[in-house]
Amino acid sequence: MATALDKPPARVADDPRNRPRTGWRKYWHLYAAISPFYLLFLGFGLIPVGFSLYVSFHRWDGLGSMEWAGLAQYRYLLTDTDFWHSIGNTVIIWALATFPMVFLAMVTAVMLNSAVRFKNVYRFAYFLPNVTSVVAVAIIFGSVFSTNFGLMNALLQAVGLDQVAWLNTPWGIKVAIATLMTWQWTGYNAIIFLAGLQTIPSELYEAAKVDGANPFQTFFRITLPMMRPVLLFVLVVSTVTGLQSFSEPQVLLQSTANDSTYAGGPGHSGQTMVLYFFQQTFDNNDFGYGAAVAWGIFLVVILFSIVNWRLVQRRGED
Repeated sequence: MATALDKPPARVADDPRNRPRTGWRKYWHLYAAISPFYLLFLGFGLIPVGFSLYVSFHRWDGLGSMEWAGLAQYRYLLTDTDFWHSIGNTVIIWALATFPMVFLAMVTAVMLNSAVRFKNVYRFAYFLPNVTSVVAVAIIFGSVFSTNFGLMNALLQAVGLDQVAWLNTPWGIKVAIATLMTWQWTGYNAIIFLAGLQTIPSELYEAAKVDGANPFQTFFRITLPMMRPVLLFVLVVSTVTGLQSFSEPQVLLQSTANDSTYAGGPGHSGQTMVLYFFQQTFDNNDFGYGAAVAWGIFLVVILFSIVNWRLVQRRGED
């Protein structure tokens, strides 16, 4: 009579617990290690974005019950003259800041690339404005552009020109904000351009020198074409950051604010799109329309980024 001891032992390979793991189960510990990022992105990024889109279809003061509005918020947004005025302000400030900043950053990068001594000191000095507190910088620039005791008016008077009420006139406000943004971002973009310059093979410059090319021909025939991807990156990043400017005009013009710190100074001349969003959301407690404004800002930024990308790409193809 056979007993349990006479049965052959079960093969280890047939045990499901001993089968090799495949798919995500094999790397579950790696997924667990990176999961905090995705959980934070889900909780503080994706869900708030989706909720803002949901709120934009409702009328809501942030505390009471929501009232369905459908597309009414967006229809009003298209006819809101204040919103279009803020778009105009933002585009003008962006243009006044971006084009001089890109030019100065490129010139600075070329100078740093040709420098022999103290390269790291120069890089640190040019990068320092970008890591300085925007609020502190805006306060300093507010003093620089002050009407009565500002450095800019002191320079104008030194050469025999009249004072300018920089923070009380439409174009003076825009120039002051653009100057602040140019000073803040020139060094950062110069470091980006410098990294791109150092990837260009030196053989190209040596060949151009042998062919008798002058420095201007070398720059426009070799440096600039080779720097096109870096230039595209700088323009796109500058567009995204410039069109979302908030701290610079808000702090710079808070001393001139009458009814709201988000008004953008006299005549709303410095009210950017993001300032208008904050005014509608937190001053007027209109969270539904504020969410619609935020999505309008998103579309404007995407549109300008695509235009910049297409312009640079087209010039590269030509």
